[in-house]
Amino acid sequence: MTHNKTRRSWVRPASAPNSEINVTPLVDVVLVLLIIFMVVTPLMEKDIEVRVPETEVEENPPPDPNDTQIVVRVAGSGDYSINTEKIAAADYVTRLTQMLDTRKQDDRVVFFVADDEASYGKLVAALDGAKAAGAKVLGFAPDKPEGTAPTPPP
Repeated sequence: MTHNKTRRSWVRPASAPNSEINVTPLVDVVLVLLIIFMVVTPLMEKDIEVRVPETEVEENPPPDPNDTQIVVRVAGSGDYSINTEKIAAADYVTRLTQMLDTRKQDDRVVFFVADDEASYGKLVAALDGAKAAGAKVLGFAPDKPEGTAPTPPP
């Protein structure tokens, strides 16, 4: 009985392991990309011809937006005003309905401006009242628009 022993042999490297990155492939890729961009860039600079339509001067200018907009303001005290007209809470829906009935179906837009001190419940009541009056679109104005009643000092 003979035992066959297999020998393992290890090869020692001639030098210590190198931990530096090999930048040669990186430089090759960068040069290829540079050449591609140098070839493609002149092709991208071609002028595009655009024909601009002639402008026409309109003889009848559009109406002033302040004359046609309905702006409901909810004051900090809870009072309502439509444009510059102060309205009692009980008459709010009735007056808004009268104003909206004179307009076409697509023109029934109401903007809302609420003071910082206004209660959330009063604003929701104003929104619900506008929907009940027949408003189709409700919008919020970020600032107090021109032509609305000034805020009384506290």
